[in-house]
Amino acid sequence: MTITYEWRGDVDDAALSALHAEGFGPPSPDVDWRERVRRHSLGWVCARADGDLVGFVNVVWDGGGHAFLLDTVVAGDRRRSGIGAELVAEAARRAREAGCVWLHVDFEDDLRPFYLDACGFRPTTAGLLAL
Repeated sequence: MTITYEWRGDVDDAALSALHAEGFGPPSPDVDWRERVRRHSLGWVCARADGDLVGFVNVVWDGGGHAFLLDTVVAGDRRRSGIGAELVAEAARRAREAGCVWLHVDFEDDLRPFYLDACGFRPTTAGLLAL
């Protein structure tokens, strides 16, 4: 089965909510994904298999040199097949084309092999403040 990757592809709220829930738990029921990504993002990458959404990553930015990955998710039955790494690679290509010089991501410790080994990120020191 061929996987296609689409920059700024059409976002179906129901399909993305279902994929997001599979990866992170249920979002608020009133999430308007189309509006959210169009308003706050440099872009996003959708991965599709036979038209079905099987992966997604959101690329937000500061309007200058820094882009940030959010909501990287792949359908459970498609994980460990390279889809996530390709989503991130396409996001990096597009951020670079937009003039960004840094791509940031934060992640939980169990995802270190994915982001550092499979995607080529390097560890940095960062901080987080719960609000």
